[in-house]
This record gives sequence, C-alpha cells and structure tokens, in this order.
Amino acid sequence: MSPQERITPDLAIFARWIIPVYPTQTVLQDHAIFVINGRISHLLPADQARELLAPEAADSTIELSQHALIPGLINAHGHAAMSLLRGIGDDMPLKAWLEERIWPLEGSLADKDFVNAGARLAAAEMIFSGTTCFSDNYFFPEETAKVVLESKLRVQLACPVLDFPTQWAQNADEYIEKTTALHDEYRHDDRIHVAFGPHSPYSVADAALQRIASLAEELDLVIHMHVHETQAEVDAAEAQDGIRPIARLHKLGLLSPRFFCTHMTALTEEEMSLIGESGTHVAHCPESNLKLASGFCEVEKLRNKGVNIALGTDGCASNNDLDMFSEMRTAAQLAKAVAKDATALPAHAALEMATLNGARALGLDTLIGSLEVGKFADMAAVDLSAINSQPLYDVVSHLVYSTQASQVSDVWSGGQALLRNRKLMTLNQSEIEESTKSWQRRIHAHSQTQEAGA
Repeated sequence: MSPQERITPDLAIFARWIIPVYPTQTVLQDHAIFVINGRISHLLPADQARELLAPEAADSTIELSQHALIPGLINAHGHAAMSLLRGIGDDMPLKAWLEERIWPLEGSLADKDFVNAGARLAAAEMIFSGTTCFSDNYFFPEETAKVVLESKLRVQLACPVLDFPTQWAQNADEYIEKTTALHDEYRHDDRIHVAFGPHSPYSVADAALQRIASLAEELDLVIHMHVHETQAEVDAAEAQDGIRPIARLHKLGLLSPRFFCTHMTALTEEEMSLIGESGTHVAHCPESNLKLASGFCEVEKLRNKGVNIALGTDGCASNNDLDMFSEMRTAAQLAKAVAKDATALPAHAALEMATLNGARALGLDTLIGSLEVGKFADMAAVDLSAINSQPLYDVVSHLVYSTQASQVSDVWSGGQALLRNRKLMTLNQSEIEESTKSWQRRIHAHSQTQEAGA
C-alpha cells in the first residue's frame, strides 16, 4: 500500500475488545476504531487497521490492550444540579422527602449559581464513570447548557413545566415559552438538545399538556415526564380525576414515539400494551425506585410488549450517585427478581438499555448510542485487568455484573478526550471540589435552620 493510500485519522484506538452494541450481542476482539472530524470513520480488525494507518498517525494512536471499548453511557433521566443535595433527607418516604426536605431547599437555594455548580459536579462524576450523554430535568437549564458546552458532554435538556411558580418561571405558559426559546438558541447544536419536561400528570393541567403536545409535534421535540412513579400517585389521580394518569395522557394525545415516561412502577397489563402500541419510551431508574420505595417497574413484561426501555440514575438526592455501571447491575438483577425469571434482562440487554435504548428514547439514535461508522465517536474505555474482573469468560457479563465505575480509564465525546488515564481533560477538578465544599456549608446551614423551624 502506498503512503498516499494510507489514512491519518484524528484518533485511532486499538482495543482488546470492542462492544459496538449494534449489532446486538456482538463482541469484536482485537479491533480498532478510527475517528475523523468527530465521527467514527472505520471499525475494523487490528491487523487491517495497522496496514491502513499512516506512520504520522502514531501520535494520535492509543493502545488499549487490556480494555473493553464501549459506547459512551447514556443516563436517560436525572436532575444534575441535585448532586449538591446528595444525602439530604435520606431514608424518608417519597412524599415527605419531596414536601418536607427537597422542595423547601430548592425554593430557597435553586438559583442560577446553584444549578451551574451542581451541574458541574454532576458532569465530572458522569465523565469519571463513562457517561457521555444525559437527560436533565431541572430549573435554569441554560446554566446546565453552559456546563455541557464546557465539559463537551451531550445533553437532552428536558426543560421543566409546572403549574406553580419557581425561581425559573411563574406559570406553565412561561415555562413553555422559555423552553421554545432555548430550543431556538440550540437547534443546530450537536451537544445540546431541548425537550419539554412537564414534571408529572399531577403537576400540569390539561391545557398546558395539550399545548405541549401540539408544540412538540410542530417542533419535533421529545416530551419527557415522570409518570406512574408510585401506586399512591395513581390512586390519588383516580380519586380526583376519575381516570388513571396513563389513560388521561393518552386521551390528551401525548402517548407517541416522542413521549418518554420515567419510572412507570404501577401499570396494568392493558397500560403496558398501550405503551408498546403507541411507541412510547420508558426510562427505568431502579436504584432511585428502590431507595424511595416507589415500587417496581416490570421491565421484562414491557420488553416483551416491544417497549424501548432506557436506563437512568435519577438525581443524586434520591440515588445517591450517577454510576451507570451500578445502575445496569441493579436493573439486571431486579428484573430477574420481579419477573421471577433468571433469564430476564440478560447482560447484553442491560448494556443496550444504558446506551442505544437511551439514544432512541432521547431521539438521538442516528447520532450516538452505538459504535457504528458515521456516528459520533462517544466512547468509554474500561480496564478489565482489575482483580474483580478475573477470570474473564464473558466481557459483556463482566461489564454489567462486576465492573466498577473506577475501572473507566478514558472517555471521549466526538473523539475529544474528556478523561485520559483517570484525569479530567475538560473540567477543573480542584475548582469543582472547592465550589462543592462552599455549597455544602451553605446548604447544611440552611437545612439546620429548616429543621429547627419545623
């Protein structure tokens, strides 16, 4: 091969294993990925790649002889700024946790600075654990957008919509108007994708939901909403409205391939079928649901009805981390217990939930979620030489059932390094730590005052 025929990619990665996620259940051993202009240009066996690589590409070549290279993980549901509330109000029922601890603190503290600092802390934690894209439902989403542009992550900003005022907006119309303005600002940005984030059926009236459904169709936006989070929520809706939330949302025209429901712990067989038939997506947050005793999402039943299920951590205040490896393991184990079937949600399916399924739910599956030629080079390298990964018989099984987030050595988004040998490349770790300590003191003092006045 002549020098003229050789390739000089922006980045070349040779890995012991590459798990592209699509085609499903595929593990490529001793393969390489080339990246040009932020996208995957080649995925081929290592020996062929070495023949194709130009000598001058040596400086942009990375050897990962003990690693698995996977798509960047996609955290399909969370509230990034709430990382500053990690550990506040633990071991409390959901209703009391929200009404007595979280909402009062947010009402007093959740301003632009809070959101920026919390999103920055969350971004660092996600990068360290192999996440390259997340969906965020929180106030002042424009601040989270700033952090995303700096960190080089990707985000779906599920901008909140509520019937009551917060520091960000005063009523449903203002929330909606701010969401559409943010969409206009970032409509051509590859990293920031705006969605409507009506909080829940019980906090948004019919008129606002109908307006959201109409605008989402017009603007081609996703609608991301907490739905059927607990049995108590469903029972209260039936008592007040005479209709279950899913039926109400269907009646209002929301159930569709652009609708993305989070939690879904209290569903009938008929509702599961309706979700599957409508193309509605589900975000499963197993660890948050367990911690708040919210109930169980029947993942295997939903999968059998053709529902696309993504995986999310929820916010740090109710999890208490953003570790998608832990979330995969919990999801796979919990699905088996709930279904009373050891074959339910096998390891490869759990990995798909944390990658390609999340991309589908966010409407980004043509861009990210799998390692395919033409997609953005959003990737994480996992070191499988650790003692907890020995012996190794099945790479995907290890990734789901035994890997720790600390085994993520490198992370790339669009081929740009976000983490290199466990060092943050786009964020300043010491500045984040100092900012977080400052907020900790402020929140702790406010919390003590709150408790004293209760």
